Amino acid sequence: MNKSFFITLAKWVLPAGIIGLLIGSATALLLTVNDALGNVREQNSWLILFLPLGGLLIGFLYMKLGPSSGYDLYKGNNLVIEGVQGKTKVLRRLGPLVYLGTFITVFFGGSTGREGAAIQMGGSAAETVIRFFKINVIDRKILLMSGISAGFGAAFGTPITGAVFGMEMSAIGKMKYEALIPCLTASFIGHYVTENVWGVEHEEFVIKALPELSVMSFAKVVLLAIIFSLLSMFYCQLRHGIHFLSEKYTKKNHMVRAFAGGLIIVLLTFTAGTYEYNGRGLDMLEASFDSDVPRFAFLAKLVFTAVTMGSGFVGGEAIPLFFMGATLGNTLYPFFDFPLSFLAALGLITAFCGGANTPVAAFLLSVEMFDGKGIEYFFVACITAFIFSGHHGLWPSQKIYEPKSRLFRLTNGDTIKNVEQKKKKH
Repeated sequence: MNKSFFITLAKWVLPAGIIGLLIGSATALLLTVNDALGNVREQNSWLILFLPLGGLLIGFLYMKLGPSSGYDLYKGNNLVIEGVQGKTKVLRRLGPLVYLGTFITVFFGGSTGREGAAIQMGGSAAETVIRFFKINVIDRKILLMSGISAGFGAAFGTPITGAVFGMEMSAIGKMKYEALIPCLTASFIGHYVTENVWGVEHEEFVIKALPELSVMSFAKVVLLAIIFSLLSMFYCQLRHGIHFLSEKYTKKNHMVRAFAGGLIIVLLTFTAGTYEYNGRGLDMLEASFDSDVPRFAFLAKLVFTAVTMGSGFVGGEAIPLFFMGATLGNTLYPFFDFPLSFLAALGLITAFCGGANTPVAAFLLSVEMFDGKGIEYFFVACITAFIFSGHHGLWPSQKIYEPKSRLFRLTNGDTIKNVEQKKKKH
């Protein structure tokens, strides 16, 4: 039995380690190129005028490389989730394609993030390793999870969060603890390679002060978590609504979808009179921790990102959700007797938690990102946001193994997409 255990362990750890090595280097490339392209765009604001043409190119690539293989590559993270669920295969071309699409989106000023590209590259790398080692069906699912873990852990410099995120992302109400060792291996190696081999530095957000522990403070945190969860729910609904309508009226012509979306973003940019909501918006995100930001910045970012991602551009949605939550926390500062940096941090974590439906990973993200400060508050906030965001989310393919509460009368094993469709029929 011991021999069998170590053989199985080796079958997980070796491939997971290779996945971590691949994704650590790939994510370092993603972050470095994204930063360089973002800086060029900020210095040349006229590049926003070419966003519709960038959309045409992305749409062409996805239409050219997707349907011919029988897969909708625009599913992105959902395709990786369905791979973990055993419903489909993750194409190896998905990762390089989403990288190129993310670079185009960032360079011309679409509102996007990074984790989607890292996760999808993780899935592609895992699929490559799986085929090379001829991994069986059960272990295949576990190694796909480790690809997700490597991508997330390396993208944000949070290896523990990455390990759990890989296990938690594909299903609501269930984690496959069997995958912990390969997910942890891939995430830590990916993180180590990104930071220590390639020297990539991640953004740092600092909580300068915390509220005193009291019943009133916890009550305020619960109220704030509900507000932030509603923000994430509204974003997800708007983003998926735009996606549905844009596909419907263009008959899934992704070139037309993205071109039209690019035009709308150009118009929104000139209407807003600022370029703060294009690209990743890291400067305003960091500023929200220690100074005033525009009162409705969270709403502007929400609209910019929903249009960008809903119309066919690619990248990620974690950074935009961080931005929305942190800037909304900044806006709520006059109404709550809490330190500004704490409000921004609380918004950042809970908005992400409500959209991703990953409460354990979100809590661990707060621990790693803020050096364990305020863990009592973040724990309560993540649970609250998870429940009050309902069965909505960034990824319609997430399976609901168990409803978040008995108050939700749902069928076990359904997906977010099916739940949404049933609601519309009623």
